[in-house]
Amino acid sequence: MTQEQSTWPRAWGPGLIILMMSVLIAGCASRPSATTSTTASTKTKGSVGFTEKGQASYYGSKHQGKKTASGEPFKQELKTAAHKTIPFGAMVKVTNVDNEKSVVVRINDRGPFVRGRIIDLSSSAFNAIGSTAKGVLKVEIEVIK
Repeated sequence: MTQEQSTWPRAWGPGLIILMMSVLIAGCASRPSATTSTTASTKTKGSVGFTEKGQASYYGSKHQGKKTASGEPFKQELKTAAHKTIPFGAMVKVTNVDNEKSVVVRINDRGPFVRGRIIDLSSSAFNAIGSTAKGVLKVEIEVIK
């Protein structure tokens, strides 16, 4: 073995160790995550004051009487709604951004499962702030209780 071969690991060893440690530490550093929704509030989903903007749709007569995710039967004449994460029983104010009409609904189901939609309203709740003929409304929601 030559002198050059035997000193290479000793000369580069500490440098490689420092480089590897730097990469490891940088890889473990946390960064704020990018939000995928248009949440205007720093409140957590379900907490009073949480707000979110997006599209609302409705579900109507074909779901009448079927069991919701909370276990209760769906009744389109009640002011209820589905949200992916807001807890069951939470009261949510839903405001149509275009006409400023609002309705308060109780979360009793999960959904919607269509990209871009943030809440599914019962048809009576949807009719309180817009026409079901439109199908989808731009809304802002706020957890109030």
